[in-house]
Amino acid sequence: MNLRHNEPSSVCHTGNPNYQRFLTGDALLGLQPEDTQAATAEISSWPGYAPTPLVSLPGLAKHADVAAVLYKDEAHRFGLGSFKALGGAYAVLSLLKLVLAKQGIEASATDLLNGGYSAITSKQTMVCATDGNHGKSVAWGAQMFGCACRIYIHEHVSKDREAAIAAYGATMVRVPGNYDDSINACARDATDNGWTLVADTNAGGGSAFVPQLVMHGYSIIVQEMLDQLSSSPTHVFIPAGVGGLAAAVAGYWAITATQDVPRMVVVEPHVANCVFAAIRDGEVKPVAGDLNSFMACLSAGQVSPAALPVLRQAVSDVVTIPDQAAISTMKAMANGQYGDPPLVSGESGCASVAAILQLANQSELRKALGIDANSRIIAIGSEGATAPEVWAEVVGRLPETVNS
Repeated sequence: MNLRHNEPSSVCHTGNPNYQRFLTGDALLGLQPEDTQAATAEISSWPGYAPTPLVSLPGLAKHADVAAVLYKDEAHRFGLGSFKALGGAYAVLSLLKLVLAKQGIEASATDLLNGGYSAITSKQTMVCATDGNHGKSVAWGAQMFGCACRIYIHEHVSKDREAAIAAYGATMVRVPGNYDDSINACARDATDNGWTLVADTNAGGGSAFVPQLVMHGYSIIVQEMLDQLSSSPTHVFIPAGVGGLAAAVAGYWAITATQDVPRMVVVEPHVANCVFAAIRDGEVKPVAGDLNSFMACLSAGQVSPAALPVLRQAVSDVVTIPDQAAISTMKAMANGQYGDPPLVSGESGCASVAAILQLANQSELRKALGIDANSRIIAIGSEGATAPEVWAEVVGRLPETVNS
C-alpha cells in the first residue's frame, strides 16, 4: 500500500479557461452521438447487464454542506468491480468484428459469445497495459468473445489485482517501473509481434481510434444517470487517470443532455496530476517524479491525447487531493460514518467523494467551484474493492462483510 507523508494536505484547484457548453472540432469528432449510442445499445444487450445504482448519501451531503451527494456506484459493473468493465471489453468486441469484416464476415456479439468463428478469433491476441481495472476488462472481453490476451502490469500493481486479471485466462507480464513504463513495453511488444493493442490511451503514440472505442463504452454511464435522475445536478466529480472516463462523462453529457449541463470537475491525486497540469498550463508534459499514489488506478503521468480535446472543452475544473483524503474517505464510506448505508469503495473509487469532503471547510475553493449549500453533486464511484487485500488492510475487515 502506497502511503505519502510529505504532500500538501489541502485541495489544489485550477479552472479551465477554455470550458464551453457545446463540443466543437476535434472534441466532437471523438464522441459522435451515433458511436456512443451504438456502444450503449451493444453493452446493454450483454448477459448480466444492469445499470449501476445512483445512491443518495444525505448524511455525507450534510457533512459536506451541500444539498445532495449522489454516488454512482460502479462496484457492481458486470461483476468486475469497476467502470472499466465497459470500455476494454467493448473495444475487444469491436476490434474482433473488424477482423471478421475484413474477411467478409458480419458477426454479432451473440455469434462470438456462442463460439462462432473461433477458428479466426482464437488466432487474435489482444494486449494492454494496466494498473488493474482496464486489464481485467480486456481479459474478460477476450475470454468472452474468444481470443487470446496478454496483460502488462508494472511493479507496483498489487498481487490481488494481478490474480484477478489472470483469472480470466490472460497471460500476465510484469514490467519494472511505473504505469507509463508498462504502456511503453506493451506497445513495443504489440508492434514486434503483430498483436492488437487495446489501449485506453495513446499517450505513447499511435491512433486515437482504440482509446475512443474505450471511451464510447464508458458513455453508457451518462445515459444511465440521465435516466436515474429526477432533477439536474449542479456538479459531477469524476476521477481521472489518463482522462478517458472524465472525457466520456463530460463529453457525452454535453452532447446528450437536454437540461443544463452540470459543472464537470475532474479529481486526481496530487502526485499524478496529468489532467490538472494540461488544463492549467495549456500544454501536455509527462508528470515527473514518483507517480505511485494510494489511489492506484489514478497513478498516470500522461493524459491521453485521445481524451484531451474533450477534456479541454467539456471539463470546467480540476482538483487534486492528498492520499490521506482517500484513505480516510474509504474508511468513512465503509463504516457509514455519516449515517448513510455502508459502501465498498476502492482506493480510486472514493476519490470523488474524498474531494467533496475535503472542500467542505475551504470557502474560497467552494466559491471558485460554485459550490454552496444548494449544490447537488454526483460523485462517480469508479470502483469497488478491486484490490481486496489493500481495502481490508485500510478498513480492518473484508469487503464482503459490508452490505452495500
